[in-house]
Amino acid sequence: MNTPPLLTDRAALRRQRARAARAPELFLHEDAADELYERLQEVNRTFTSPAVITAFPEPWRKILSNAKIVADSDLLDLEEGAHDLVVHAMCLHWANDPVGQMVQAARALEPDGLFLAVMFGGQTLNELRAALAQAEAAITGGLSPRVLPMGEIRDLGALLGRAGFALPVADAVTRKVTYETPLRLLSDLRAMGETNALAARSRHFTRRDIMSEALRIYSDSYREPDGRVRATFEMVWLTGWKPHPKQQKPLRPGTAANRLADALGTMEIPTGDKPGH
Repeated sequence: MNTPPLLTDRAALRRQRARAARAPELFLHEDAADELYERLQEVNRTFTSPAVITAFPEPWRKILSNAKIVADSDLLDLEEGAHDLVVHAMCLHWANDPVGQMVQAARALEPDGLFLAVMFGGQTLNELRAALAQAEAAITGGLSPRVLPMGEIRDLGALLGRAGFALPVADAVTRKVTYETPLRLLSDLRAMGETNALAARSRHFTRRDIMSEALRIYSDSYREPDGRVRATFEMVWLTGWKPHPKQQKPLRPGTAANRLADALGTMEIPTGDKPGH
């Protein structure tokens, strides 16, 4: 059986994160940690043995001060059944085997334990992707892997079921960040440890003419009314529970006690009928 090619060069990713740690820019981690706090409040449960998988622990420690911090790696340092909450914090998008990461998290949970993951989704950096692709295609007639291909929310949500979680939910929060120039965005990406660590990346520096053209396209195409340029970050949240006999179960089709139309305050139209007919 052929082994599928690796997505991420983990050694390169570790080097980039170590460089970023010297002067990190963690505002997206801080934003996600605040969102985590709000989501945990909605769960209305006290978690006594949490674990957080992260490359940058500081923002997450502010929310879960008693959490075990687990380094992001292919093999996670998690003990089976030891935790009532596992958070995969802003690194699952780099996983060579995201389902395998979720399976390891599921094993580490006690029955009815909660898994939460937040990661970059498919709309992240769409402006940068488009500018780089347009510039490189115009100058060289081809494309190189430069920005991490990130999953779409529907596909990512389906991974929860494959990993064995009950009551799976996937949703997304989109953040629009503005910068004085595209170069400031690139600087922030380096300080986040989110630059190119693809296994299939070119080992040569991007040609100056390609980068100059990409920056020009970015500035021309994605400038805001105030003169700054925008960058999109889609934060995908995945939620699932370790199965337990006492968990609520979704109703079988046709067994609902109330009609959706009544809940929404709208008129129900039978299948095949059209309004006014």
